[in-house]
Amino acid sequence: MLADRMTAAALLPGRFELLMGLYAENYHRLARLFAPQQLAVGGYVSDVDDGLDVHLEVQARHPYTIELELTYDLRDADTGLRAPSAQIRMYTDAHVAEVLHCHPGRRLWQVLGPFPPPRTVLQHRMRMASFLSRWLEYLVEQGHSAGTLVRAAGTALNP
Repeated sequence: MLADRMTAAALLPGRFELLMGLYAENYHRLARLFAPQQLAVGGYVSDVDDGLDVHLEVQARHPYTIELELTYDLRDADTGLRAPSAQIRMYTDAHVAEVLHCHPGRRLWQVLGPFPPPRTVLQHRMRMASFLSRWLEYLVEQGHSAGTLVRAAGTALNP
C-alpha cells in the first residue's frame, strides 16, 4: 500500500513543477501573442476596436531577460495606475516568463509581508501565473496579436 502511494506521488508533478510549467506556457503564449523578444525598449499599444486597448511596455532588455509590463488603459481608483497589470520577466534562455507582481505600484513583499512562509509565496506565484495565462488566452480570443501592436505615441526608439 505504501509503495503504491509512493509510486503515485512520483508520477504526479509537485507544485514547483506545476509553477515552472505555467511559466513555460506563459512564455510561449506571450512570445506567440506579441513577440516581445523582437521589440525595442518602449511602449506599444494593441487596439482591436473593443474599447480596451492593451498596453505593452518593454522596460528593459538584458542578454538573457526582457522586463515588461502588460496592462489595459484602465486606471486603478486607489493608485491612479493602469490596472489590471502584470509586471513580467521573460527569461529568453530558459523560455519561461515569471510574473513579478500583479498589483499596481506594489511589489511582492508589500503584498505578502516581509517574511511570508514559502508555501504562501508559492501559492501567490501560482495565482499570478494562472492569472497571466488566462489573460493571455483571453487577449488571443479578442484578436490581439503582434499584427495589432503599434508603437505608442511619444515613445523613443531604444535598442
